[in-house]
Amino acid sequence: MVLMFLSMELKDFLKEATKRERAEVAVACNDSVSYLYQIAGHHRYASPLLATQIERYTRVVAGVSDGRLEPVPRATMVRHPEIFYGVEEKPDKQGMGGEHEHKSAD
Repeated sequence: MVLMFLSMELKDFLKEATKRERAEVAVACNDSVSYLYQIAGHHRYASPLLATQIERYTRVVAGVSDGRLEPVPRATMVRHPEIFYGVEEKPDKQGMGGEHEHKSAD
């Protein structure tokens, strides 16, 4: 049985992830692994955009980790998590490579 809505804190994700997995998330977010650790240690807060990107790419990396990793919820990395209350992410419309992303109406 696969549970789809599991999640973990960024510090736990970074601890359990391989060096390559940490780097993949950092590069995908156009940031450094060191900055991810600052966010994980609550020395810095992520912007809403960065938190959304981290959530998105930790979900991708977790998806190919055979259950070892879980996605990190964006609300756990920002100063005011309430900004995400009631906000659902739609992967195909937010740059996840969905086939609808570049279509135009004729």
